[in-house]
Amino acid sequence: MVVLNPLTNALSSINNNEVRRNKQVIIMPASKLIINVLRVMQKEGYVGEFEYIDDGRWGKITVQLLGRINKCGPITPRYSLNYRDMINLPDYVRRYLPSKEIGLIIVSTSKGVMSHKDAARLRIGGNALGYVY
Repeated sequence: MVVLNPLTNALSSINNNEVRRNKQVIIMPASKLIINVLRVMQKEGYVGEFEYIDDGRWGKITVQLLGRINKCGPITPRYSLNYRDMINLPDYVRRYLPSKEIGLIIVSTSKGVMSHKDAARLRIGGNALGYVY
């Protein structure tokens, strides 16, 4: 199995299993970035508990789905955002969310992976990784 972008694969797996109304999804291969993105999604209430399983090769993550995700996916290319962009989302990022108040952009910053709302509050910028609403 060749995976060119594991984050894209993980977010599309979550989205596909939400559409099918499955209760859990197994994501493989696992990575620290995927785990950090899942922590942000869990903190915001989009997914339930998740667990890393070391299978001796790539690793797997089982994620409990709560049925609260309408859509999620990656943002490619990974746009750079400064903290002013987090408040007034630019057009190329706004096309991923249905409204300014609904959903969130997952951002990789120098302080770690967080939502665009937290990054705006901390006044730091970063790269847009994905979206969820």
